[in-house]
Amino acid sequence: MDADRPLILVVEDQANHRKVLKAFLEAQGWAVELAKDAREGASALEKKPALVLTDLKMPGGDGLGLLRDSKKRLPAVPVILMTAFGSVPDAVEAMRAGAHDLLPKPLDFDELKRAVGQALAASSLASREWVMAPAGGERPLIGASPAMEKVYALIRKAGPSDATVLILGETGTGKELVAAALHTSGPRREGPFVKVHCGAVPEDLLEAELFGHEKGAFTGALREKPGKFELADGGTIFLDEAGTMSPRMQVKLLRVLQSGEFDRVGGTGTLKVDVRVVAATNADLKKAVSEGRFREDLYYRLNVVPILLPPLRDRREDIPELTRFFLARAAEKHSRPAPVLAADAMQALMAARWEGNVRQLENLIERLVVLADGSSIARADIPDEALT
Repeated sequence: MDADRPLILVVEDQANHRKVLKAFLEAQGWAVELAKDAREGASALEKKPALVLTDLKMPGGDGLGLLRDSKKRLPAVPVILMTAFGSVPDAVEAMRAGAHDLLPKPLDFDELKRAVGQALAASSLASREWVMAPAGGERPLIGASPAMEKVYALIRKAGPSDATVLILGETGTGKELVAAALHTSGPRREGPFVKVHCGAVPEDLLEAELFGHEKGAFTGALREKPGKFELADGGTIFLDEAGTMSPRMQVKLLRVLQSGEFDRVGGTGTLKVDVRVVAATNADLKKAVSEGRFREDLYYRLNVVPILLPPLRDRREDIPELTRFFLARAAEKHSRPAPVLAADAMQALMAARWEGNVRQLENLIERLVVLADGSSIARADIPDEALT
């Protein structure tokens, strides 16, 4: 199997449906592993797929059970559920269990292609994230530097509230982890935690993604579908890269923040939800406001509690702890002993610029583990260009 092609695990009890799905997904350039029921699907998780696409209702076990199993064993791998018996309660239960999406049958293959593409993009990002949760779950991030202590203090204070939070920071600093920590430390921890990468959804689809749509609302809208705000009712919605929203979407988001109300695309009735909003951006929103690209009233609605995540260059004392964690994680991922980092190699890591932040460090450590010839990694094993 081509290692460059993402592996999709398809779990479907109907043989003809498995055949059709395999042909369609492989035609898009993805690799496919098939399983005929939840039991086979659980065994196939050993192959570490990039995505799980599973039927909801199957003999001998259901997709929700497989979803929960997958989230325990492969937490960064997205799961898409397919069902011929779709309903809003089904969707909410699936989202609470950690599903990336729920697709009604009969499948619309344009919608399937979009959902799989978005899920694989999310999987690629999530696999590069990091998490270490000590006893009590107070620090779902790594590092004890003064800069990170400030972040932890803000999470402890803001988490138990319902306040809207704006997480600021460069790409690769771990903004999604802070959002998850805010959710799990608050009264909504038992509710859904729904993530939307606003910059990854095409502008013409973002409204339907957030607010849902009615059947026939636009070309390809073959059935009613709830949006992410509806699915997050009673929980938290995380709007990543919220600064990329168009002026039109900014108006619609402002309405939800002010009243909790929104309309589905093509709908005639107003829906109301109880949702905590956590947003994140790597953009300078103050500058965007001054230049007229971002609404000032929306900025202040989002910026109730700002949390600034420091770049890695401002928390260099955390590099040894991060490196040890990434060494162990990469060794486990690739089924090999964790190498020891020599002192000169650690000195080089401490001195590097890290423009890609913690994500860049993790990617480098995984590369070094994969290419290591022995039980240790020396400075000579680290390419100079990787440290610039």
